[in-house]
Amino acid sequence: MFSSLRQSMTWVHTWLGLVFGFLLMVIFFFGTLSVFDREIDRWALPETRFEPQLIPSYEGILAKAFQRIEPDPEELAAANKRTTGELPDKLRILNWGAYTTHRDPTLYLYAEFAIPNNPSDPFDHVHGYITIDPRDGRVIPKNRLEIGSDFFYPLHYSLHLHWNSVGYFIVGLSALIMLVALVSGVIIHRKLFREFFTFRPKKKLQRKVLDLHDLTGVVALPFHFFFALSGLIIFAYIYLPVSETVLQEPALKHAQAEAEAKGLPFAPADIPAPMGSVDTMISQAKQIWRERGQPGEVGYLVVNYPGDSNAYVSIYRAGNDTVSLVGQGIHFNAVSGELIYQEPAPSVVGGINEFLTGLHLQHFEHWLLRWLYMIGGLAGCVCIATGFIFFLEKRKRDLESRLALRCVDALAVSTITGMLLATISILVANRLLPPELVDKDVWEIRLFCGAWLLAMGHAFWRSASMVKGGVSSAWQEQCWGIAALSALAVLLNWVTTGDHLLKTLRDGYWPVAGFDLVLLTVAFAALKVAIVLRSRKAGFHSQGSSSEASDEFPEIGAS
Repeated sequence: MFSSLRQSMTWVHTWLGLVFGFLLMVIFFFGTLSVFDREIDRWALPETRFEPQLIPSYEGILAKAFQRIEPDPEELAAANKRTTGELPDKLRILNWGAYTTHRDPTLYLYAEFAIPNNPSDPFDHVHGYITIDPRDGRVIPKNRLEIGSDFFYPLHYSLHLHWNSVGYFIVGLSALIMLVALVSGVIIHRKLFREFFTFRPKKKLQRKVLDLHDLTGVVALPFHFFFALSGLIIFAYIYLPVSETVLQEPALKHAQAEAEAKGLPFAPADIPAPMGSVDTMISQAKQIWRERGQPGEVGYLVVNYPGDSNAYVSIYRAGNDTVSLVGQGIHFNAVSGELIYQEPAPSVVGGINEFLTGLHLQHFEHWLLRWLYMIGGLAGCVCIATGFIFFLEKRKRDLESRLALRCVDALAVSTITGMLLATISILVANRLLPPELVDKDVWEIRLFCGAWLLAMGHAFWRSASMVKGGVSSAWQEQCWGIAALSALAVLLNWVTTGDHLLKTLRDGYWPVAGFDLVLLTVAFAALKVAIVLRSRKAGFHSQGSSSEASDEFPEIGAS
């Protein structure tokens, strides 16, 4: 079929990249935004615009807050279908947990509730979640969508397709395809070092787009490869759930043996008992960390089987200064306060897994690296986008495939400018919808999806010029929309909160100031691209649709 390995790899790279490129663009873009998900949350929730806080007193704030957590209604409805009888009104609490990082003003709390009467899974459970202000325990209303961490971030790794974890599998398959595309791209481009320094912006569009595709692919090649591979490793337990299927029984016995070896209860005793002072246990854990030469604060707190005689408390050091998310746990008897077990350093395999996970998620404090992640993610987006453009430009003269090219172009518009329009639309909706609106978070998501669908419909409607060898007018028109909405989002932030850019810059509140600056940068870039596209479109019409004119029209890939 192919005369050489390079030709076969070109075919693989082209068609896998085209088919999965639209998904990869979404995954990459929202993964890039997730680098600053907490900062986006602060912009979207004005009531959380205060400095990051430590985990507060358990007795003073957390105990009352944990008691307010209820099972998630959707999970509860699904659990009802798995059981043989009616669920009790009050479910047993298996554990409470609190997690925070150096970037979190608010505190995320969760609870696990046992689900009885499930014959296929005796350890079945559901979750409940709340977010509180750690300064006073005030619960953030559930209709407030944390756009960065609760919408953009899950969209990156699950596409919000939760039925049977299908979203995780789609993302996993896309990551695997990306690894194939990267390897095949290296085989295709034999002179990688030269292409590292090659970009010819004054050449014809097809040439400059290919240069930009190669440049962004080669410069960020280690970044792209690492994140695709580490993403697969992080969710390997979902892709290969052998411990929950084939090895379920031995995995359960291993967990019981491990808990027994550590002296930790594996199940509640069903004997009520009062809790000791968790704050005292936290103080002891901090003292242990100081003695180890690693003073720090609590990043993760878990209370297992609260109110039971088998209750125990697990305390983990915040990983601000380490790549791993949290340090090794210290476990206390929750009733007596006695130290039960200190976890040793992880094994080599466990340490590698923690390192890769921590490096991918980057919850540690390193702002320069965080911005490099952002640049690497944007380079990936540019690489994918220019791949679309090159594919279209190379085949534009093929009269037999104009209809197919029109569809590809419309999908490319939808995935690039359309996705940007939807992203900025949810920010505008966040500032326009009143805070007291019932299901405000649901309406924000609906408007996001609606804006994206409208952008897709607009892209297909305006793609007719592809048949004539030109380019879709949707590129230019959606760039105008991006510029207008970005500027509007900054203006609405000022009007609805009073936190205009000069104020946030003066106060040094960078989560909001930085995000406003990014929005203004996007507005300026989109405006510039729209103006360039308009002028080139005028030149195209004045010259006619000759082959020479179509070669030069227009420079959307270099935008």
